[in-house]
Amino acid sequence: QVQLVESGGGLAQAGGSLRLFCAASGSIFSIMGWYRQAPGKQRELVARITSLGGTNYADSVKGRFTISRDNAKNTVYLQMNSLKPEDTAVYYCRGERARNGYWGEGTQVTVSS
Repeated sequence: QVQLVESGGGLAQAGGSLRLFCAASGSIFSIMGWYRQAPGKQRELVARITSLGGTNYADSVKGRFTISRDNAKNTVYLQMNSLKPEDTAVYYCRGERARNGYWGEGTQVTVSS
C-alpha cells in the first residue's frame, strides 16, 4: 500500500518558520508536492518538485517557502519562512508516479497574527 505521512505542522507566529516533512513508502515519485486547504476554500498548490529537483511555487509563497526532497529517504520537505496568517491551512503531501496520484492525510499549520 502506498502511504504518505506528513509531520512538522503546528503553531507559529507571523514572521516565524516551520518545516514540514512527508515520508513516502515504496519507490520514489516522479513528482511530489505540497498543497494546502483552508476551510471553505479549494485545495491549492503550494509547491512541487520533480525527481530531478525541478521546482515551481505558488506566487503567494515565492521567496518564502522552499521545497526539497531526499530521494534516498523518499522524503519531501517544505521549509516555510516569513509565515503569514493567511498561510494557515491543512497542508497535504502529494506523490505522483506512473499515472497514479496519492494524498497524505494532512498536517495543520496555524499562524497567529
